[in-house]
Amino acid sequence: MRIAAFQCPEIADDAAGACKAIIQYLRWAEQEAIDLVLLPEAFLLGHSYDPETISARAQEASGAVLGQLCRQISTFPATLVVGTFEWAAPDIFNSAFVIERGHISGRYAKAYPNEPGVAAGSNFPIFVRSGIRYGINICNDANHADAAEQIASQQADLILFPLNNMLPSATAERWREKSILNLINRARQTGCWIASSDVTGESGDLLSYGCTAIIAPDGQVVARVPEHEEGVAVYEIPDRKPGSEAA
Repeated sequence: MRIAAFQCPEIADDAAGACKAIIQYLRWAEQEAIDLVLLPEAFLLGHSYDPETISARAQEASGAVLGQLCRQISTFPATLVVGTFEWAAPDIFNSAFVIERGHISGRYAKAYPNEPGVAAGSNFPIFVRSGIRYGINICNDANHADAAEQIASQQADLILFPLNNMLPSATAERWREKSILNLINRARQTGCWIASSDVTGESGDLLSYGCTAIIAPDGQVVARVPEHEEGVAVYEIPDRKPGSEAA
């Protein structure tokens, strides 16, 4: 499976702008024969730690925005993994959606949310694309080995990590090395490939260096977008591990 993990600026509260960017990414992916496109955590309307902002974005995404996005990307062949806060009354989740030709084929809700008022997900679904079995963890989940193990135990080959490391500058500096080390540790722990997608740039007094990478099961970083740069990490994930069973 040929995967592309994007490192890009955060687009907050601009559904039209986010959809336009996603269409551009998918158009490029089609030209490059990409099978799966991974975008950062809560990319569709932006990430937040403010409860009122989270609630507003969740209701907007679950109301019209996700449907609009699906209609606009229905002709693109690549699988899209894109996140947003999700309103599922009475709860709000931090979710990543798997979209295939305009249809939502599944979603994963962050198991260890660190956003106020966001409920924890409890399911760890497995998806298949081009013979590769994969699951999803989201950002803070990388600090919890059991979340990755839930996926690896289902004979997964690959774990996707949408990230959003837009943080106060001192915090961003503290997490600069820890973010990539967490991903390396999850690869070595599970024997799975790891792919992450992060935002980069500055937003007011917030900063993200960007931690977008593809990591082999032995912990080797085989592709990474340079810090502070927009770009894409591309890699061909090899065929499934011998002895694993197709879904």
